[in-house]
Amino acid sequence: MNAETETETAPETTAQDMSEHADDNAAADAPSTVEDQDEAAAGTDPDADRIARLEQEGDIAADYLEELLDIADLDGDLDIDVEADRAAVSIVGADLSQLVGRDGKVLEALQELTRLAVYRETGERSRLMLDISGYRADKRARLTQLGAETAAQVAATGEPVSLDPMSPFERKIVHDAVAAAGLRSESAGVEPRRYVVVLPADA
Repeated sequence: MNAETETETAPETTAQDMSEHADDNAAADAPSTVEDQDEAAAGTDPDADRIARLEQEGDIAADYLEELLDIADLDGDLDIDVEADRAAVSIVGADLSQLVGRDGKVLEALQELTRLAVYRETGERSRLMLDISGYRADKRARLTQLGAETAAQVAATGEPVSLDPMSPFERKIVHDAVAAAGLRSESAGVEPRRYVVVLPADA
């Protein structure tokens, strides 16, 4: 009696099978849900990167200003924030008027020195804003009121009004207040005597 031996041959692997197998592996590696895709993209959020960079600027500025306060033997608390797409550092103390100076000139100089300190560490130009004892906050409120009152005057008379010379920071506040009132303004003159002209609506 002869025993017959059956042999099974492995199915032939085709190029199509290999392609389908590769596709299955790729699908397994890909994020399976919208949540997974969001998590995969989270590391490249441009807003988060921008805020982190501005917070870093604030930290560098705070370290620089703390050293300055120690050298000058002055007491002050530092507050770091991100405002209007720029780092903002405020120093609050009992008597820091000498760091503000007449018409804020010392404050402006300290702000430029602080920006240079940030640039030295990061290699990038900074638009950091420095305030001391609320000087800039108070000035912002006064200039906003000036812009609104001047806009009301121009709207009532129909005549343009020129304001006193201001720094770029001050002019920006006035421009914003005039625009909020529905009128138009422009800067005229040459630095450091550049000023704002508030124009009637039909100008």
